[in-house]
Amino acid sequence: MEQRASSSAYGREGEAAAAALLEGEGWAILARNFRAGRGELDLVAAKGDILAFVEVKRWRRNGPADLGYAIGAAKRKRIIETSKIYLANYRQYSGKTIRYDVVLISPGKEPARYEGAFDETV
Repeated sequence: MEQRASSSAYGREGEAAAAALLEGEGWAILARNFRAGRGELDLVAAKGDILAFVEVKRWRRNGPADLGYAIGAAKRKRIIETSKIYLANYRQYSGKTIRYDVVLISPGKEPARYEGAFDETV
């Protein structure tokens, strides 16, 4: 049980770092850890006409080849399903362009950010 708490804290630290990165680029963080149904959205961010659902992974590696391994097809599907619930609950964002981003955070490296990392064609 103690290991679970420390891995949760590890993940929260990664999410905080990703949120700080986005805020530094002018994004507004609308939600953190939005849960609905079977899924969770780590971050929901808005900037201009874009609404980004951001999955954050604190990962030992952070190259483009690691992206598919870190966020598998089932995880992408859950994120998309959860984003639809978010949009149904917060209709004021329905006119925005939707994007699914991923931030991979590795110790000792700059965060790797992938804008439009996946879409609904999972």
